Amino acid sequence: MIRKKYVVLAVFLLALLSQGFAQDNTSESASSYDIRDSSLIPAKRIPQHNEFLNNAYPFPARPRDEWEIGLKGGMSTVSGAVRAWLPTFGVGLHVRKSLGYVFSIRAEYDYLSAKGLNWQPSFTGYSANPVISQYYNANIREPVFYNYKTTIQELSIQGVANLNNIRFHKAKSSVLFYIFGGVGVATYATKYNLFGANGQPYDYSGIISQFGISGFTYENRKAIKSALKNMMDGSFETIAQRDPSQPKLNGVPIIPVFVVGPGMEIKLSDRFNIGIEDKISLTKSKLIDGQEWQETGSPTVHAMTHDDVYNFVSVGLNYNLGKRAVEPLWWINPLDYAYSEINAPRHMKLPKPVLDDADGDGVTDQFDHEPNTPAGCPVDTHGVSRDTDGDGVPDCKDKELITPTQCQPVDADGVGKCPDPACCKEINARLDSGGLGTMGRARCFIGDLPSIVFKGRTVTLSKDGKALASTIAEKMRNNPACKVAVIGYGESSKSAQQLSWDRVNEVIKYLVEKEGINSDRFIFRYGQTGGDENTIDIKDGTGEEGPNTVPAPHPNLRKR
Repeated sequence: MIRKKYVVLAVFLLALLSQGFAQDNTSESASSYDIRDSSLIPAKRIPQHNEFLNNAYPFPARPRDEWEIGLKGGMSTVSGAVRAWLPTFGVGLHVRKSLGYVFSIRAEYDYLSAKGLNWQPSFTGYSANPVISQYYNANIREPVFYNYKTTIQELSIQGVANLNNIRFHKAKSSVLFYIFGGVGVATYATKYNLFGANGQPYDYSGIISQFGISGFTYENRKAIKSALKNMMDGSFETIAQRDPSQPKLNGVPIIPVFVVGPGMEIKLSDRFNIGIEDKISLTKSKLIDGQEWQETGSPTVHAMTHDDVYNFVSVGLNYNLGKRAVEPLWWINPLDYAYSEINAPRHMKLPKPVLDDADGDGVTDQFDHEPNTPAGCPVDTHGVSRDTDGDGVPDCKDKELITPTQCQPVDADGVGKCPDPACCKEINARLDSGGLGTMGRARCFIGDLPSIVFKGRTVTLSKDGKALASTIAEKMRNNPACKVAVIGYGESSKSAQQLSWDRVNEVIKYLVEKEGINSDRFIFRYGQTGGDENTIDIKDGTGEEGPNTVPAPHPNLRKR
């Protein structure tokens, strides 16, 4: 019957364990609590919490956490001069509070019942026992089988050290292991079963006759214990030997104890867990089991050299109690917040990003398709030097900013060589040979020249306009026999005529003063028709006649 009860209990515990693991897995990846929640912080730690939220202090305040209360039950035994008589039972109640993520303190009360029965007889060892020696005579070697039953009540304060809640590769643990140690006091009330139902001391001579002097071996222990239990009535009516030097509480001895042991907790939910542990209590008494004398084989005996120890193996159910608090800190991985913040920052004060731009073109290196653009070269959105005419020479180095496609490929300076029109080939040939006689002219190979565009009503050359003017000047220097006509448009009004004059004058002035071209090589034309008023065309004027300077048509409208 007892075995069936243990089987049912084991099945029940396994069911609870499986439920606990299943529930814990659902929250394995979840954070323990919101580190920014002020309602979880005690008032005395609010200043630290505020400093943390304002990034003035790097460590978060320790949150308020729940208390643990637990109820346990199990088996208690005494290690002494008398062998344990199983089964036994014990119950306990504890209250536990964390001191940090590893250490906690626990107050525990245990009520334990233990029994013992020796299956080997004692013939002389009881001679110094003032209780047993009243009823049995060691001088004639009357056999006695030591037995006892004791009730122990223990109150202790314990320090508990958690072993595995700090995890480096997992958010939290569903099973915790811990060790504990502490001090306390205990009372024990030990009794013997010396008398049968007839009120007389047990006569063990029949047991001796049944098994013989040499029959009390380990192999026969079960049969011997069965025979003894059949003989005894289980009344445990006689108070056992006590140490008169020990203090008493309510008529029973009270002694100091030191408790140590290992344990484990299995999480069922954020509120409930199962605890399994083995608590060992070290005493300064040899009489927990009622016997302190060694068996010597003669009436002269000696006291035991070691004190009695009792232990309590238990399984319990623990509950976390508290409001506006996180679960007990020993269930929380203190690295959880740090790893979560590294993975997905919510509070971290991130530095302003520094985006390198090695070539200083305004496009950061990670997006720059041309990381070594020369200084001063305009670039596009990809950091590539602009090349307006697509001739392969960037604008900042191109001496002919707009080279027609038919004039490409170009040289290293971006200057193309445009082919002569078919109609000019014969004329050029005759010019080269002097076939036009006195109407001939010096050979000019200056080719097509770019136009310069002004914006709005400005008369000042832009950066691009100056670059084009430099290209024109270079061609004129390479063709000293050539003259060029500088042509402006706009005849619709006086202001348009004056604006056209100002722009033609500005181009010629720049080429003469800045580029060093002789003013005699220019033909000044303004107010022409058939063109864009904002465009100044530059054309080969070799063989043409015209002034290189003319007075302003409307000086009062001249741009300053």
